[in-house]
Amino acid sequence: MSFHQGEDISDDIDSILSASVADDDEEEDGYDGYSSRFSLDSVSVSDDVRDYIFENSRRYHKYYDGLYHFPNDDAEQEREDLQHAMVILLCEGKLHFAPLDNPQSVLDIGTGTGIWAIEMGDEYPQADILGIDLSPIQPLWVPRNVQFLVDNVEEEWVQPANSLDYIHSRQMAPSIRDWPTIFSEAYNHFLATSKHGLPVVSPKRALKPGGWIEIQDLKCITRCEDALPADEPCHRFTSTLVQALRGLGIDCIHSIDHYEPWLRAAGFANVQTATLKAPLGTWPDNAHDAKIGLFNRNMIYSGLHAFSIRPFTHGLGWTPEEVEVYLVDVRKSLLTSQARLYFPWVAVWAQKPLEPVVGGEPNAAGPIGVPST
Repeated sequence: MSFHQGEDISDDIDSILSASVADDDEEEDGYDGYSSRFSLDSVSVSDDVRDYIFENSRRYHKYYDGLYHFPNDDAEQEREDLQHAMVILLCEGKLHFAPLDNPQSVLDIGTGTGIWAIEMGDEYPQADILGIDLSPIQPLWVPRNVQFLVDNVEEEWVQPANSLDYIHSRQMAPSIRDWPTIFSEAYNHFLATSKHGLPVVSPKRALKPGGWIEIQDLKCITRCEDALPADEPCHRFTSTLVQALRGLGIDCIHSIDHYEPWLRAAGFANVQTATLKAPLGTWPDNAHDAKIGLFNRNMIYSGLHAFSIRPFTHGLGWTPEEVEVYLVDVRKSLLTSQARLYFPWVAVWAQKPLEPVVGGEPNAAGPIGVPST
């Protein structure tokens, strides 16, 4: 998608959202539907979880109700697809930073609308892509190598031992409560506490030796290229959202800041981090960055109610009316602020060593070429 100075880049947003809607009237070569991909038992199970809870005019998942505090309705799905477009633009078209080499099995944690998994299926047609989520909101027509499963990643994993080449997670910091356990599930966790004094291999070992895990998150903290006014509405909003999530047992800022040490503690090697700036608004002089800022601003604007209504009412005890009144100034600021605001965007990726070590530092898997960031 090209962009030229002076072009009305708002048209791109409509094209992104239009492209995210599957055309059920046409069956493209290489695409398939659920009917031919799952057993009758799988379909009946998916029917059981295809139920919802409605609260404050928003729709939420019923499966493991309350575990995820954001809606899954059509408006939120459009916002998620716009977020994906923004992230891909921010990352110069990359779906991942981990240096994958002919992956055969990929797991997408918290797949949402499934748009990342579908694009990975197109980019790596030889790989089997599995996206898991608490909500069955993914499209029916997907590449033949892509599947979706309703599952809770914070429960014990069903993936066989040493079966995955790559595990991906995006924007799950506001949802996951126990990242160290997630990393242990991903890694072939060796215990040194057997009654015979010998190492015991846990069944939680999804990644193959040499496999990669990558976590990407837009950090819920507002930064500014200049001095940030203390009363800036967007800054106050992100601070209040972080506080609300803490009241629900989730510390998203703490989690992002500790991905690296937690991965190392789990035994991963070759831990790498990329931190990028996601502008909020069209203030950048560079046309490419201004387009990112437009996507980001529209994504945040359309998601304000989704982000706040449940965390603020459940985590802070606000009434729905108080939330609506509070958001008035935030919406106004998003559209009119002259501050050069941005959100830090963080990606952390790490590799499971080829040979595990009980105690001490893990063995690195050897020299690995890491893409420039």
